[in-house]
Amino acid sequence: MKKVFNFVLLAATLTTGFVATTQANQLDDLLKQVKADRVSEAKLDKKREAEFLSARADKSALLTKAKNELAAQNARNKRLTKAYAANDMTITNKTVELDNATGTLGEMFGVSRAAAANAFGQISTSIVSAEFPNRGEALNRIANAKEIPSIADLEELWFALQTEMTESGKISKFTVDVTNLDGTKSTEQITRIGTFNLVSANGYLRYNDEVGQVQPLPKQPAGHISGTAVDFSAETSGYVPVYVDPSRGAILSLETRKKTIDQFFHEGKEVGYAITVLFFVGLLIALERLIVLGGMSSKIKAQEKNLDKPNENNPLGRLLKVFYDNQSADAETLELKLDEAILRETPKVDRGVNLIKMFAAIAPLMGLLGTVIGMIMTFQTIMLFGTGDPKIMAGNISLALVTTALGLICALPLILIHSIVAGKSKSVLQKLDEQSAGLIAAIAEKGSK
Repeated sequence: MKKVFNFVLLAATLTTGFVATTQANQLDDLLKQVKADRVSEAKLDKKREAEFLSARADKSALLTKAKNELAAQNARNKRLTKAYAANDMTITNKTVELDNATGTLGEMFGVSRAAAANAFGQISTSIVSAEFPNRGEALNRIANAKEIPSIADLEELWFALQTEMTESGKISKFTVDVTNLDGTKSTEQITRIGTFNLVSANGYLRYNDEVGQVQPLPKQPAGHISGTAVDFSAETSGYVPVYVDPSRGAILSLETRKKTIDQFFHEGKEVGYAITVLFFVGLLIALERLIVLGGMSSKIKAQEKNLDKPNENNPLGRLLKVFYDNQSADAETLELKLDEAILRETPKVDRGVNLIKMFAAIAPLMGLLGTVIGMIMTFQTIMLFGTGDPKIMAGNISLALVTTALGLICALPLILIHSIVAGKSKSVLQKLDEQSAGLIAAIAEKGSK
């Protein structure tokens, strides 16, 4: 390689020299220049050779050092491998010694962890935690521990179970912050009934174990249930009845989801509203008739005590007025006159009675109409969405059933009221017929004499 390099360098030098010779036209100068360059190249080659030899010696020293380090690492590897085997044997022996030393403590460890886990699940969701918060921290630590529990840990488990057991049979009053539905907080005195319910002056409360807060129910149960809770919270001594949820909130939650009468009523929609209007109109008519007929009856009774002085403010008085005005007529003519007077009074007495009867008959038919509409809407929903989710059809079925119930609820009292009003009107007309027959009989008796 060095010879090739020298040859190329020489060729380049000759070419350069040739150019210089062409310019200077002196071959001697070119020869001198070549010799000078040869000497300098020889010196440069010797310098490079010396550097290479020096670097070679350094590489050899590094190789020797690396071999020494490799031998040291191999020796260390053998030493560590031997130590690892010895340590592994020691660990095995110590494990056996630990198992022999612990004996049945390992079984107790598993039992204590299981008991702590069960107790944590029960206590963290118990309403007793509303009065005694942060009881589950120690139980959670024991349940997730990796070592055998200490005496203090076992005592914590014992105390937690004993506290839950003791408080489950107590009725306790305490003050706590209640988180309202709008997010605000208020300090209230609440009563805890064992592990079953929390009650206050506003009704039932619930303990939200996820956030550790006491909150009111989204909706209180029926009035007769929540009323007992309010009364129980207000009393300080004696015996007070109260509804208790033995399922610790499940039954109470179902009660709060029950629909109220007002909600059922509004499920009847337009048909239900129309039936209600019909019912109240019938009641108003019946009330007006009862007042009017009651007034007529009292005035007729007063008139019966004073038949000689007819008063035109009542049907009997007007009938007597006709009688006294036609006393000179014969019995047949007087009978016709009195019948005519009774016929004039009949519409005033019977007014609205048949309307109440008609409303009582229409109400069930309107309920049936709502039932038919609800079933049509139910089948339409089934056609569009299928029968996979019953909740989709529940609204239309409620319409069908609620309107039927409203129609019957409207018809039953209207029928009863119609019977009462019709009886009063017939009583008034019967009084008029009796008096008319008596007056005619009196005239006929005088004529026969």
